[in-house]
Amino acid sequence: MSAVPASSVPHPPATGAWRAGDPPGRRQWYAADAPLPLEAGGELPGVRLAFETWGRLAPDGANAVLVLHALTGDSHVGGAAGPGHPTPGWWDALVGPGLALDTDRWFVVAPNVLGGCQGSTGPASARPDGRTWGGSFPFLTQRDQVAAEAALADALGVHRWALVVGGSMGGMRAVEWAVAHPERTGALLLLATTAAASAEQIAWAGGQLHAIRSDPHWQGGDYHDTGRGPHTGLGLARRLAHVTYRSEPELGVRFGRAAQSGEDPWRGGRYQIESYLDHHATKLVRRFDAASYVVLTEAMNAHDVGRGRGGVRAALGRVRARTLVAGVGSDRLYPLAQQAELSALIPAADRLRVIESPYGHDGFLIETEQVAALVREILG
Repeated sequence: MSAVPASSVPHPPATGAWRAGDPPGRRQWYAADAPLPLEAGGELPGVRLAFETWGRLAPDGANAVLVLHALTGDSHVGGAAGPGHPTPGWWDALVGPGLALDTDRWFVVAPNVLGGCQGSTGPASARPDGRTWGGSFPFLTQRDQVAAEAALADALGVHRWALVVGGSMGGMRAVEWAVAHPERTGALLLLATTAAASAEQIAWAGGQLHAIRSDPHWQGGDYHDTGRGPHTGLGLARRLAHVTYRSEPELGVRFGRAAQSGEDPWRGGRYQIESYLDHHATKLVRRFDAASYVVLTEAMNAHDVGRGRGGVRAALGRVRARTLVAGVGSDRLYPLAQQAELSALIPAADRLRVIESPYGHDGFLIETEQVAALVREILG
């Protein structure tokens, strides 16, 4: 197995930001013309963002919607599986003609996050000197990622988003958009996210980071050109994370204490729940880069919309956007209290909405009918 997943996308030569005739959902690249200053100090040169679009931008630019993905997501929000995308879009039921994000009406943009491994600049990318960034890739925050997305918006001719929507890590960036660029955020839909990462969320993430860095093939993050990578550590990280993404009742109903077919846990075999986690670990290792997982997880841990802004209350008070905040009732990773805080402190937020789901945190990805209703409501 190669050190970088086969689905990780190399950067093509810079060709400008966008061509109006590009097919919907086709991956495109934006190349910044200047280094990106970073919140932690220094700058990141050679920034590129992969992104996909659906629909057409109106002459006045007023119909643009920004969709922001979660930790291991990418720009492929809607559409069929294809090169670099082993599965259909992760919100395929929401994006398209006549759907909640109706592409006959809205121009939908989905960037791959800065630091990721699906075409945007990240640890697997080449530095200006041609060497791979690897372990020398700089520390990023959500604010850095939003700054890169703001430059992409400028290149696309989008001066104000009709809607910014995101869940989980994407929700962190969405709320950062609304605070950092209130004049550019017309409406806001926040799903299963928070104003600041909690101690428990950092603790869960810390265990995942430790699993990756403890893998002997991590090599300080400089493994990309060695032919081997920290796949065992990344798989362990995914197992830990996936338990927090689902709910205990759902796992109990689906798997209980049943043994995997043909295996005996008393004789070295697995329980069904173990086989399930093994399956998800294998899937992620095939498509995701461990170093990007580390960079993005550290950025999530650093998330605090109130940092340097007088605290969370003062920061959220800057938001001008009409806002809906929704949480998943069974979410144990991003509990409803965090969404309640967002709803209470954002001036133009409506009452907190609850997505009813047995699936835990992943409910914002699975319960597409409920999410579609929220999208239609906020877009009017």
